[in-house]
Amino acid sequence: MIKGMAHIFKDNVNTDDIIAAKYLNTTDPAILGSHCMETLDPTFVKRVKPGDIVVAGKNFGCGSSREHAPVALKGCGIRCVIAKSFARIFFRNSINTGLLILESKDAPDDISEGDELEIELEKGRIRNITKGRVYIAAAFPKFMQEIVNAGGLLNYLKKE
Repeated sequence: MIKGMAHIFKDNVNTDDIIAAKYLNTTDPAILGSHCMETLDPTFVKRVKPGDIVVAGKNFGCGSSREHAPVALKGCGIRCVIAKSFARIFFRNSINTGLLILESKDAPDDISEGDELEIELEKGRIRNITKGRVYIAAAFPKFMQEIVNAGGLLNYLKKE
């Protein structure tokens, strides 16, 4: 079960928006996280609390294939990203780095900034506690949950 506050973004948030290229000289999650989304919202990292959730429109994570983007989101405290759709390379990089992601066609249109959300991964259920509504997302496959729970693909493979 994941519980956190929603932070809303638009369609086509690209990896340069998530973490600007000038910060790609490090892979440190704390440093990357301290600059996450600053080109779109300079106050974002000040408002995020550990476990919070990004909610976005279509094509989240488009652009370059950098793994820094999901690392930056995790580094600032984001636990999960819910979007209408993800760029394929961002989707895979998120799993590989241990960031939870859910696709939902309906949730992003109804969730507002600051709504409190609760997510049941196994069922693909997103509950908006603030509005008293429930949305359906594509269920997160068990093997992907295991990779994310291990902290990413490398940690998962080390355990196996």
